[in-house]
Amino acid sequence: MSIPQSGGGPIERHEQLAEYLASGCKPKSEWRIGTEHEKFGYCKDTLKPLPFAGARSILTVLEGLRDGHGWEPVTEGDNLIGLTKDGANISLEPGGQLELSGAPLETIHQTCDEVNDHLRDVKDIADKVGVGFIGLGAAPIWTHEEMPLMPKGRYKLMDAYMDTVGTTGKIMMRRTCTVQVNLDFSSEADMVQKLRVALSLQPVANALFGNSPFFEGKPNGVKSLRGWVWDRIDDARTGMLPFVFEEGFGFESWVEYALNVPMYFVYRDGKYVDALGMSFRDFLEGKLPALPGETPTLSDWADHLTTVFPEARIKKYMEMRGADGGPWRRLCALPAFWVGLMYEQGPLDAAWDLVKDWDDEMRQAMRVAAYTEGLAAEVNGVKMLDLAREAVALSEAGLKARARPGSGGLVPDETHFLNALKESVESGKAPADELLDHYHGDWGGDLTRIFPEYSY
Repeated sequence: MSIPQSGGGPIERHEQLAEYLASGCKPKSEWRIGTEHEKFGYCKDTLKPLPFAGARSILTVLEGLRDGHGWEPVTEGDNLIGLTKDGANISLEPGGQLELSGAPLETIHQTCDEVNDHLRDVKDIADKVGVGFIGLGAAPIWTHEEMPLMPKGRYKLMDAYMDTVGTTGKIMMRRTCTVQVNLDFSSEADMVQKLRVALSLQPVANALFGNSPFFEGKPNGVKSLRGWVWDRIDDARTGMLPFVFEEGFGFESWVEYALNVPMYFVYRDGKYVDALGMSFRDFLEGKLPALPGETPTLSDWADHLTTVFPEARIKKYMEMRGADGGPWRRLCALPAFWVGLMYEQGPLDAAWDLVKDWDDEMRQAMRVAAYTEGLAAEVNGVKMLDLAREAVALSEAGLKARARPGSGGLVPDETHFLNALKESVESGKAPADELLDHYHGDWGGDLTRIFPEYSY
């Protein structure tokens, strides 16, 4: 979930909405990589989730990072709810998940170093107070009641609204985690091609990174509960977005889509004003019931764009949102996968060739099959494992073509970050399959074993 955005001053022309998106276009030489990942914290002795405050809490970890590792505080009222340093942010998610939103970096080597530094610093603090952190797509044993809602105004508004628009919104907020990567585009046409590929291949990412086969202490029947949950949150702001594949799609089409998404809030003077279900179109005309007579700023528009939740979305950059949170190696594999596919034209064109003949029904069927059956899925003769193998091969070709060395030139490129995914396509098993093997095998149905064996 996002922190309040800084988008700009008053909106005086409708065209500014699309211009805001287009202002993110930049030459290839300036393309960057921003990796985000969430993780669950818990008390090591009780295996219960962390509260916001107390001796062993999210607040303890945030204060430790602030006081011992040079992070600047982000507050809301009297509460410390985030941190910032060197272009990166640490934010507090609704159920206490801790998220690193990384700085925009040039290479996967750099983004992986950033992830490693962050997890090392978090572990340093957590170990001192008997706390652990684990990377999974969904909380494996905790109930809704065990996961307190964090004290952020945005979340209080969203929590009350979720049950009115879907069936799983509160599960998403409290009990799921993701890893995603934010990427750049050079032009409207480049954005269009990348977004179409991104949406079409999110099911492959979901299958490769599926890591949430448990819920409330037992197998849940799917490989990615997080993926299943996101398919049932709110039809107005989630999904595979058929309009993206229509002729003439561009920035203005995204504006019209976002304007049709009901609002959550307006951020004013450090507080979230309740605008649940209201229309940003009315806001543009000064007719928003929550703020009568007031018109929005580009910062309000930027905030509103963070409240649409499709499998891939655009702001001033593009977010790949289809993967479960996971183990250390896969936090680097996810940005490597998408950078390899998206940042060289040859692999991007080839990736589009893989999916360009799919229709809306095929894309949705692939999405459902991915979170249900993972790499074993097959839809209309397309085997997920074969598609994943091809996508990983294209990504590897893209990373080789980028030829970004690391370790002082000793590592010639970024391809080794795909090793975890190559192992999955060779074995046919994603993390969810490995977890289920443990559960039915050496764990003997004891899911508490997941904590010591899979924590960071």
